[in-house]
Amino acid sequence: MPGRTDTPKQHFEESSSHLEGPTATYGLLGKDLDLFSEAGFDMEKIHLKRNAPVAQLYEDAIKYEGAVISNSGALINFSGKKTGRSPKDKRIVYEETSKDDVWWGPVNMKVSTCENQLPESEVKWCRECSRSRLVWAQQMDEHTFEINRERAIDYLNTRENVYVFDGFAGWDPRYRIKVRVICARAYHALFMHNMLIRPTAKELETFGEPDFTIYNAGQFPANRFTAGMTSSTSVEVNFKRKEMVILGTEYAGEMKKGIFSVMHYLQPVKFGNLSLHSSANEGPDGDVSLFFGLSGTGKTTLSADPRRKLIGDDEHVWSDAGVFNIEGGCYAKCVGLDAEKEPDIYNAIRFGSVLENVTYDYGTREPNYEDTGITENTRVAYPIEFIPNCKLPCMANTHPKNVIYLTCDAFGVLPPVSLLNSDQAQYWFLSGYTSKTPGTEDGITEPSPTFSTCFGQPFIILHPSRYASMLAKKMTEQGSRCWLINTGWVGGKFGVGKRCPLKYTRAIVDAIHDGSLAKSEFQKSPIFDLQIPVSIPGYDIPQNILNPALAWSDKDAFIKQNKSLADMFTKAFERYEADCSPEVKAAGPKY
Repeated sequence: MPGRTDTPKQHFEESSSHLEGPTATYGLLGKDLDLFSEAGFDMEKIHLKRNAPVAQLYEDAIKYEGAVISNSGALINFSGKKTGRSPKDKRIVYEETSKDDVWWGPVNMKVSTCENQLPESEVKWCRECSRSRLVWAQQMDEHTFEINRERAIDYLNTRENVYVFDGFAGWDPRYRIKVRVICARAYHALFMHNMLIRPTAKELETFGEPDFTIYNAGQFPANRFTAGMTSSTSVEVNFKRKEMVILGTEYAGEMKKGIFSVMHYLQPVKFGNLSLHSSANEGPDGDVSLFFGLSGTGKTTLSADPRRKLIGDDEHVWSDAGVFNIEGGCYAKCVGLDAEKEPDIYNAIRFGSVLENVTYDYGTREPNYEDTGITENTRVAYPIEFIPNCKLPCMANTHPKNVIYLTCDAFGVLPPVSLLNSDQAQYWFLSGYTSKTPGTEDGITEPSPTFSTCFGQPFIILHPSRYASMLAKKMTEQGSRCWLINTGWVGGKFGVGKRCPLKYTRAIVDAIHDGSLAKSEFQKSPIFDLQIPVSIPGYDIPQNILNPALAWSDKDAFIKQNKSLADMFTKAFERYEADCSPEVKAAGPKY
């Protein structure tokens, strides 16, 4: 038949130049093979595929993992039992190179501790000799990691296909790190192909030894009886070995956020840069804005502006030269996705994108974004160049002109916009406040305050005050303005007032970018002592929107609610007081 191309005997075979020896080692050079052998991989048995083409990953995911191609060309995958991160199973190895920098506690838990492992008699002895106790703890921590690492590699050695993706984290060549992902699912390889920065052919040829390696054996459980383990899921980071091991969870987001945590350590400690959980965009004149905000505050919506270039939607670094994105892609929520409301994300779901835990119509293969039967945390991962107005490369050689904190205040007392001074900027950054509202989570019947320090507590490694002081220093040096925008309720708390109309919030962001807001006349708010604009020149925003006190019919109730929220702030901030200056501590609410 004219135009027909012969099909290879095995659809996954590549050209013979990549097939040497008894097994296929697609894309691997001799020096790479040595590294894998030294790591414990059985090169006589496994079939390694390095930086495989997207089409090949599609083929393997469909053939071996039950993936499906959607009607728009995206690959629909399922992560199994775990459909979100497992923060309680995250561990950092307690070792000498990083132990003095890590903020130990409920966020960064040690793999094991002396009290958890020794008999009571030995614990008493150990407490009398802290040095002996420390040496024991270090040995046990690294030993536990070695057990899990070997368990992961042993599992990978049993797989017919093992996928390797080599890429970069960080768009600035001076500060990027080389990341190697080793996994057993084509879905995971394609996910990290999208989320890391994809190397050119030349960069891949000269990639060399990675700066950090992820061993993802998520299909295989951790041994929960191993010292320091709490379940069959384990996500461990070892800064000394520059490795991460994943067992017992196939949720791909663990890899993305794992690298983010690594950058939260390396950028400040190694390079003196500030890592940030934020989105960023750039105006036509080169002015950069950073947007911080927890889930539900509008970070994605407000940073997506057709008049401004998107630098990135989630993870950034503020260096001595400007701002750069850590990632090569976006990981967007899909629940309730609508083509009219979020056209950029909707249109990015095409060939090469990874849909995660999204159900679909069996007949048409059309995704059902309203169905949360598997999870409410349905996601899509796609290369950032799938967004039409992204900035490539994803970096700006100018410093942020505006830093915007987003909060959703369900108590209705915070103004829709206020200007923060340096001390307030640190206080609110450390607090990381927003509120959950009824309907967002099961069991939430009243507005519930949430305080996630640095607007990303699960991912930070150092003490929060180190990030906060770096942020304040950079804003002072560069003359950046810091704004607090409340996208929550006005005229009363949830159930009484109404959510601030999006048109006004967008107008406020526009006024920040064109400089109108900075020229406004300001007045102080009660208790929180925030500078709020009396009006914004050129923008028709009612005063009872700008000043929440004017929107409350019951003034006494307004002050009472202010005091109630202030008490929540004061209690939440107690854990940071000892490491803050008196000025930052005094920047909180008072009455």
